[in-house]
Amino acid sequence: MNYLEALSRRYSVKKFNNQIIPQETLHNILESGKLSASSLGLQPYKILVVESEKMKEKLIPAFYNPSQISTCSHLVVIVSKKNIEENYIQGYFKHISEVRETPIEQLTPFRNSIHQHVNQKTRDEIFNWAEKQSYIVLANLMYAAAIENIDSCPMEGFRQDLIEEILNINPETEKVTVTLALGYRSEEDHFQHMKKVRKPNEKLFKFI
Repeated sequence: MNYLEALSRRYSVKKFNNQIIPQETLHNILESGKLSASSLGLQPYKILVVESEKMKEKLIPAFYNPSQISTCSHLVVIVSKKNIEENYIQGYFKHISEVRETPIEQLTPFRNSIHQHVNQKTRDEIFNWAEKQSYIVLANLMYAAAIENIDSCPMEGFRQDLIEEILNINPETEKVTVTLALGYRSEEDHFQHMKKVRKPNEKLFKFI
């Protein structure tokens, strides 16, 4: 199955069949999120993977349409940072130095450019930027899942306060941006038989 076939088959599943995704397949999907493009490489987010039935059951009341949560294999929760702290930047450059075996002093120009980028933005602008990065991760996860023949459903319809309380997320420093249910579609989900509706090319694309 090529990538266009995979994306054509993909749809936002309304009900999964409770089948568990193999660990190797799940790892491949999560690696695609890890490898996502990220502005300045900062990855201003973290990815929580809910796999225990007990935790998924706790989260059901936090969602307005809980059928996906109660039947999926795994629930991915992407959490965006609300600010980029100095210690976060320090950790980032320490990691670059270790991975690339580069003296940290040689990274000073890059570090200065990041400081300039961060310092000229308000807290709201930083968070807005971080959320945009999180949606790039979401797209990669969905695409990788489709290639792996795993179904998915991105979801924003949840109670922010409740999901953050259950997952022990500090609302002062982080916010749940979006969630993604992963699993296998149920035969009872009739949405899988509907034709995909998208804008025709002449309305979507403009060549200049």
